[in-house]
Parts: sequence; C-alpha cells; structure tokens
Amino acid sequence: MGIFTEEPEPVVVLDKPLRCQVCEETTFYTRQAQLHGAAASFFNLEWAAPSCTCVICSNCGYVHWFLPGR
Repeated sequence: MGIFTEEPEPVVVLDKPLRCQVCEETTFYTRQAQLHGAAASFFNLEWAAPSCTCVICSNCGYVHWFLPGR
C-alpha cells in the first residue's frame, strides 16, 4: 500500500492545466503543508505558521509548492 490513498487528478493554476516541471505529467496528488520558520520553531509556535498547498507529480514525485491566495 502506498502513501497516497486517492487517485491523482489534473490541477489548474491561473486557468491553465499544470504540467510537472520535471516530466510534464498532468496528474497530481494534493497535500497541505505548514511553512515553519526558525522563530516559530524556537518559540514552539509551529501551529501558528501559515500553510501552503503542495501538488505531487503522480509520475516522478516532484513537489510543486503554492502559497495561499496565489
């Protein structure tokens, strides 16, 4: 069993279909990730750090990161 339980899907960014920057695949798995900084880690405030959306290429595994509101 792999780490992904859902099926990969196409992703649209700025009204254009996303293609993997490495292999040009068009289907991706989607995950949320928190952006931790040194200060947040030092003060144990990782829970307050902003999050971003990551899409992982279903072919090569390259991770594309997108900040919120972009």
